[in-house]
Amino acid sequence: MSLLKQLFIAICLFLVVAFTGSFISGVENSREQLLGQLRSHAQDAATALGLSLTPHVDDPAMIELMVSSIFDSGYFATIRVVRIPGDEVVVERSTATSSDKVPRWFVDLVDLQPQGGDALIMRGWEQAARVEVLSHPQFALTKLWDSAVGSLLWLLGCGLVSAVLGAWLLRTQLKPLDNMVQQAHAISRREFMTLPRVPRTPELKRVVLAMNQMVEKLKTLFAEEAARSEKLREEAYQDSLTGLANRRLFDISLADHLIANEQNAEGYLLLLRVNDLGGLNQRLGGQRTDALIVAIGEQLRQLLEQAGRGGWLASRSRGGEFTLLAPGLSGEEAERLAGQLCDALESLRQTGASDCTPVAHLGIAAFRPGEAAAQVIARADQALAQAQSHPERPWERLDDFTAMPAQSLGDWREWIDDALEKRQLQLYFQPVKACSEQAELLHYKVLARLLDPQGEAIAAGRFLPWIERLGWAARLDLAMLEHCLAHLEQHPQPLALSLSAATLRDANHLERLLARLKEHDSLAGLLTLEIDERHLPPPAELERLSQMIREAGYRIGLQHFGGRFSLIGNLTHLGLAYLKIDGTYIRAIDQESDKRLFIETMFRATNSIDLPLIAEMVETEGELQALRELGIHGAMGRVIGAPEPWREA
Repeated sequence: MSLLKQLFIAICLFLVVAFTGSFISGVENSREQLLGQLRSHAQDAATALGLSLTPHVDDPAMIELMVSSIFDSGYFATIRVVRIPGDEVVVERSTATSSDKVPRWFVDLVDLQPQGGDALIMRGWEQAARVEVLSHPQFALTKLWDSAVGSLLWLLGCGLVSAVLGAWLLRTQLKPLDNMVQQAHAISRREFMTLPRVPRTPELKRVVLAMNQMVEKLKTLFAEEAARSEKLREEAYQDSLTGLANRRLFDISLADHLIANEQNAEGYLLLLRVNDLGGLNQRLGGQRTDALIVAIGEQLRQLLEQAGRGGWLASRSRGGEFTLLAPGLSGEEAERLAGQLCDALESLRQTGASDCTPVAHLGIAAFRPGEAAAQVIARADQALAQAQSHPERPWERLDDFTAMPAQSLGDWREWIDDALEKRQLQLYFQPVKACSEQAELLHYKVLARLLDPQGEAIAAGRFLPWIERLGWAARLDLAMLEHCLAHLEQHPQPLALSLSAATLRDANHLERLLARLKEHDSLAGLLTLEIDERHLPPPAELERLSQMIREAGYRIGLQHFGGRFSLIGNLTHLGLAYLKIDGTYIRAIDQESDKRLFIETMFRATNSIDLPLIAEMVETEGELQALRELGIHGAMGRVIGAPEPWREA
């Protein structure tokens, strides 16, 4: 029972006790006084009537007239005149009427009896008659009833005012408790918020300060774990000089992109090598040579930002050798990108060299899922060697297979537009299960395939790059969402659906998507929307987006997490359902201790705020077993289950 209800009941009980005590005390105090007044009134009336009747003691008519005139005043129950001796009644008037204003139960409760008085009528020195008067208590009862009603109304008024003022005062004083409840709920949603206003009440002040201290401690612990994990990630996967990825992360990413699945796309690998690095080091010195390498790394970073493509990776392999992994890049775009990069590198000539030799050469090698990493790297080395042997241009492109898309951009535009317009879309479902031995199903990850004119399902890795170039990613998101909601109405199973960066950036598309979600609020508990870590909007927009999705009743998750671990401190306000660790950090985790250490540190940081971790692209039983030992919540990948169309259980 709430404190407000308890206060209201207490006030009501107090009123009942106060009124009962006041009534009993008032009746008992007034009863004797009223009885005395009635007795005195009756005696006075009897004495006055006896004196008035003395001259007319032998005139019955006059006696009756005078008795009637006094009785008609209404204050008497009985008046009678009795002869002495013989007790012969000369005149008698009586009434049994009672006041309609006073309830019978009140009359019985008060039990105020009539009081009498008498007087003698003399004939000279002889007693001729006796006057007997009995006062009626109805007027005293009426007065007592009015007093009781007035007391009750006064107490009720005081009680009502007390209840209103008490409720207001209670709400005001206990408002910090509501704030602390919201603070506790925020902690359960993995959000850390402190209460800026400290109440003046000493008891509540101590509690609020203790809660704020606990929240600050949790934030500090979480920030320390996040910083430790970020430091481990940088040491393991980041080049210390340029800040780009190192050779190890490049090898892992290349292997991941070469796995044959429907999400991986064909693309190009750009291999850049600085000319005569040893000679530059001797001529310019180590400091200026390092400055040149840093400048090249900065050019690659700017190139990535301008391209705005997800999944691209720039790295420094060793010395003056850099790589750019660009899935989804077409041949023409690769050549244009190489030209831009070469022009940018020429601006560094005054830093690096003084002759006409290019600062660096580029080898461009095509790759596709299913190839071996050594084969792709060998092709890139061959392209680089050819570029170094041809002085006319500093780059060379090498395609060793004929399976690259033969369609032009116009062909892709026509086919994709027709498929999206006619909803030629097929959903594939990949199970995500708990890492425990029981392997409970957590949800299904929803993937898309478009149907070509022949009805063949085309894997996402082939058409997604073209959809991004055409700017139709938000259209695909909306179509996927509508298919998911229709599927959930027939098959209620928990699903997870990814949102593209285009949907997050465009307010109109986001509004349409939220409108679709609100139209199907009954399915809110079954759908989680996932955002790619590589396409996160600014923190304020991300927090607002998370709030809108959660207000609609749906959950939000973060996928491909790990590359920007420093952002984890901003995730505490989002109320995320889970984090999905990028498969780059899961590959061969059972064999590489530093990866295991990184994931273990990540687990400690997220576990401190009760945020579940789910590993992506788990391909072997060894990796799954390592994840179980680390305490990771869930996993997805081919060892758990490959994507496939929905099948009834």
